[in-house]
Amino acid sequence: MAEILPLKAWRYAEKLCENLEELTAPLFDVVSARQREVLYENPLNSIHLSVPQGENPAENARLTLEKWKKDQVLKQDSLPGIYVYYQYFRLPGDQEERCRKGFIAQIKAYDWEDQEILRHESTIVSAVNDRIDLLRATQIQASPTHGLYEDESNELENYMDAAMASPLYEVEDYQGVREVLAVIHDARVISRFLAVLKEKKVILADGHHRLEGAIEYRKLQKNSFPEAKWKGSDYHLMYLTNVHGNHLKILPTHRLFYGLKMSEQELFQRIQEWFDVRKVGDAEELENYTFQRKWSFGLIFSDEAYVIKFKLDRFEEVRRDIPEVLRGLDLVILHDILFEKILGLDSEEQRNSDQMAFERNFSRCLREVRGGKASFAIITREIELQQVLEVCKSGAVMPQKSTYFYPKALGGLLFGSIKQEEFEYDYGAFFEQIKK
Repeated sequence: MAEILPLKAWRYAEKLCENLEELTAPLFDVVSARQREVLYENPLNSIHLSVPQGENPAENARLTLEKWKKDQVLKQDSLPGIYVYYQYFRLPGDQEERCRKGFIAQIKAYDWEDQEILRHESTIVSAVNDRIDLLRATQIQASPTHGLYEDESNELENYMDAAMASPLYEVEDYQGVREVLAVIHDARVISRFLAVLKEKKVILADGHHRLEGAIEYRKLQKNSFPEAKWKGSDYHLMYLTNVHGNHLKILPTHRLFYGLKMSEQELFQRIQEWFDVRKVGDAEELENYTFQRKWSFGLIFSDEAYVIKFKLDRFEEVRRDIPEVLRGLDLVILHDILFEKILGLDSEEQRNSDQMAFERNFSRCLREVRGGKASFAIITREIELQQVLEVCKSGAVMPQKSTYFYPKALGGLLFGSIKQEEFEYDYGAFFEQIKK
């Protein structure tokens, strides 16, 4: 089952932590271009390691990391620990604050075929290659991926709550989420984390490209350090949260389409062959539309907006080469019918097409279409957590960008090094504690 280890995290020096909000960075694909520009303006922001710029971005990140270490911008903790990470947040309409509880550790970068870490989305090749290049150059991870595990006993939450009595940091992030980080160094307690996860499979919620990059990097390094009992290149930084008793919220990710080669009228006629169509008075109404019936979507053109509902009597024409647990999902219907059968993009072309974009922000979708940049937008509803779990356990994968777990883990709170001399430690002591 899943093997995790504590880590000796690299963190910003204490003298810099008074302004930690200015040094952390969200994932690249959840903020606007203008927001990213602001992050890049700060020469010490973690985005320079997570998404470096320039003609040779990976090399630039390596040089930046070396300088930060030399100048003691970053310092490595001397002892390995489990880093407890709580995110306090509200959704629109919430009166009470929610809290998603979890912890950050190193997890072995298993092959997908091992079925120890279960994925649910397809990946884009170019994005994976970028992650491999960055790992090869820096051997550090600036933001954790997000994994889920199932433990009805909630044993680990007691240890995490206790650690939160003495937090390392408390910051407010770019979206108003209160991010709190603490650490556990007690070997006996750490051994319980290792023991609990040893009996679990992990479901990858977010970070498919980064984990796939780590898997490929592990393969590239398979002959390195043959005498090492624990190799840094075998592991990957992950934020782990319990499915049970936790605030796990999935938000929808909408679709934008660019460069339509047929007229809007022709596309609309083809859509009517497959979907029941109802005109909406104002496109803004779709932002809070509940889409009660499955296989329903919002459709926004520059001048008109509609609710479209897939015709139930045509379900038998949806691709039959995939498991039933996948075949009935909203986004599978959308991608198979609209993007493949109507627009002619097969699944591989969809993964790599520059005509498709994924956008969580409804207002941006509206602006892109009304401003004449995008040909149309498809407004989707959120997928249910139980559906994600069922797909993962079936071994199938959904279309890319099917889920948006909110809030996203923040980058820059800590960094996980897989450089062997920085990773090296007698981790066996923690496993010995399990036997006692």
